[in-house]
Amino acid sequence: MKVPTMEVIMSAHPQDVYKDAGECVLFVYLRFNRQDQAAELDAFRDFADTSQAINRSMNIRAQGDDLRVSIGVSRNGWDYLFPGAARPQELEEFKGLVNAETPSIAMPEGIGADADLFLHIRAKREAVVYEVAEQYRLSFKDFARVVDETHGFRYLEGRAIIGFIDGTENPTGIDAPMWAEVGSEDPQFAGGSYAFAQKWIHDMDAWRSLGTHEQERAIGREQFTDLELDDEAKAPNAHNVTSKFIIDGEENKIIRMNVPFSDPASGITGTYFIGYAGRWSVTKGMLTNMVSKKDYLLTFSKVLFGQVFFVPSLDLLDEIAGGDFPSGEAE
Repeated sequence: MKVPTMEVIMSAHPQDVYKDAGECVLFVYLRFNRQDQAAELDAFRDFADTSQAINRSMNIRAQGDDLRVSIGVSRNGWDYLFPGAARPQELEEFKGLVNAETPSIAMPEGIGADADLFLHIRAKREAVVYEVAEQYRLSFKDFARVVDETHGFRYLEGRAIIGFIDGTENPTGIDAPMWAEVGSEDPQFAGGSYAFAQKWIHDMDAWRSLGTHEQERAIGREQFTDLELDDEAKAPNAHNVTSKFIIDGEENKIIRMNVPFSDPASGITGTYFIGYAGRWSVTKGMLTNMVSKKDYLLTFSKVLFGQVFFVPSLDLLDEIAGGDFPSGEAE
C-alpha cells in the first residue's frame, strides 16, 4: 500500500472520521451570520467547547447508542473566523466540476458554496441525534443559520439506497489513519481530516428499470454477494472504475459513507455522500474522474451541492475553544 505522506502522525484525538454510518444520521450545513466577526468568533469558540461537553454527556446518558459527531469548517468559514491565519494546506472552496463534452454530467456549484460550518451527527437512536442537535442549536443559533438539514438512515444490510453494499473498499484497522488523517506534511493540522459532503437525488424509477444485470454493470459488483465483477463484465464507466484514483500505479483511498435519505410519498430519494480523507486532493481526484469518465451513477442522479470542510482534531478544537488558535505569525 502506498502511504499518502512521508510520515503519518496518528493523532490520539481525531474527531469521528471513520466508517460508522449509524442507524440515524443528521447532516447540517450552516452559514455564519457575518454581522460581527469578533463576536461570532467568540461564539464559535464557545461552541467548540460546548459541543464536546454535550458529546461527553450524551455518551454517558446513552451509553449503548454509539454517538459519533464530526464538526468541520469550510475555506470561506475558516477565512472569516481566522483572517490572515494559517489554514490547512489543501482547504479550498469547491466550485463544482463539469464535463466539457457533456455538460449534463456535472457536479454543479450550489448552496454548498455558501456553507461555513458542517455537522455530521449519527447514533443508533433518532432521539439521541435529536437531543444532540437541539443542544447544539442552542449554542450556534446566535452566530449561524441553517442552510441545509438532511436526515439519513441505515438501509437494509447496510446497503446504499440503490441496493449495493456500501463501503466495501474502505481502509480499516491500522491502515485507516493513513488515509483519513492529515499527517506530517501539514504538522500544525495533523490529526485533522478533509470532509467532502455531497447531496444527490436519484431517479429511482429509471434505476429500477435497468434491471439487476445492468445495475451490476453500472456499479461493477454483484448486488447480492457484493463480489466484484470481472473487468469485461463491467460497464466501461462503472462506478468502481471511474471513482478510483491512482497515483504512481497505487490506488489512493478515502473513508466513505453513502447515507440514504428519502421522502418516499413524494418520490424524492437520494444519497448523502460523506468522504473523509487526510488529503482533499485524493477525494477531488476521485470526483474529477467520475465526471470526466461519465460515471454511470451520474446518468440517473442529480448532484444538488457539495463542499469540502476541514475537520480539526479534538486537540485543535480545544486550542480554538481556549483562544490559543490562531497562534504564531500570520501567513
